[in-house]
This record gives sequence, C-alpha cells and structure tokens, in this order.
Amino acid sequence: MKFRKISPVEARAKKPTLAELLQRKRSPITVILDGVRSRQNVGGIFRTSDAALAEKVFLAGITPKPPHREIDKSALGATEAVPWEYVDYATALVGNLKSQGVQIVALELIENSTPYYAAHYKFPACLIVGNEVTGVSQKLLDLCDEVIAIPMFGRAHSLNVVTAFGIALFEILKTYQTPHA
Repeated sequence: MKFRKISPVEARAKKPTLAELLQRKRSPITVILDGVRSRQNVGGIFRTSDAALAEKVFLAGITPKPPHREIDKSALGATEAVPWEYVDYATALVGNLKSQGVQIVALELIENSTPYYAAHYKFPACLIVGNEVTGVSQKLLDLCDEVIAIPMFGRAHSLNVVTAFGIALFEILKTYQTPHA
C-alpha cells in the first residue's frame, strides 16, 4: 500500500472555520490548569484542548493568560477556538462544578492513584493538571472524585505537563466516545 501525505494546505482546507467551530457541540470535558507556570505549556494545553473539542479551559492562580506571544506560538489559534476563563482560585470553581454533577479528575502522582487507562470516567468530567514542579494543590486533590496517573517504566518519574495532559485527555475522550454496554 502506498501512503500519500496530506499537505498543511490540504489539512487546513478540511478544517471548519472559527465561526463553525464555535457552533459545534463540544466534548463534555472541562479543563483546569492549577498554577501551570510556563506559557508554552499553557499554549500546548489549549492546542490539545482544541483537538479534543474540550468544553472550556479554566486558568487558575499563577497560570498565564492569553493573549501572549509565547502562549499564541504554541497554541496556534486555539485560544480563540476554545472557550476559557481565568479564576484566582480553583477550589470554589471545583465545588461549583461538583454541585453540577461534574466528575472531578486530577492527573497527579499520589499513593494509590489509578492508572489513567483503568479509571472509570463519568460525564461531564473535569480534568485538572497542576504546576510543573509542585503539581495539583492538596486543596484541589481533597475535592477530587478520582486521581489518575500515567505509569512510568523508566527512570523519569513524570512527563511534561502537556504530554501527560494529552494522554489523559484523549483517554477520557475515548471513554466518552465508546458506546457503553
């Protein structure tokens, strides 16, 4: 079999316009960035959230906000395509989401965390990722319904937050899109 690569021009031509995209039904997955400090990571998370058609991204605490050149460089327009909001503290937000029946899931290294592929996701869901050094705050972990982790088999104990976020987000999305028996 011969494979033909699609050019960037062809790929862009198949994509919806921003106006069309904003009218689409979004995935019932909300994202919270709890003190993510790197603008490049924020942009990468926006780009990944756009790819999954996440419902909304919340930026909390010290997380940088768009517009910013460094965020835009890695987001590639996703900050315009994904609804977002800034909050000073995520704890009240998480409490509000829980009261609306949203399952709160943190991606974090803790004792007895569930491997991301073995968790039982319910929808709507909210995925929380934390600071590149300190992770998700203990106050938020205490409010979570589930804490997931990505098993690490080599020397590294963690992945870059954007990489880890993408793995977890698309596993949650796969669960949402898979018909349940």
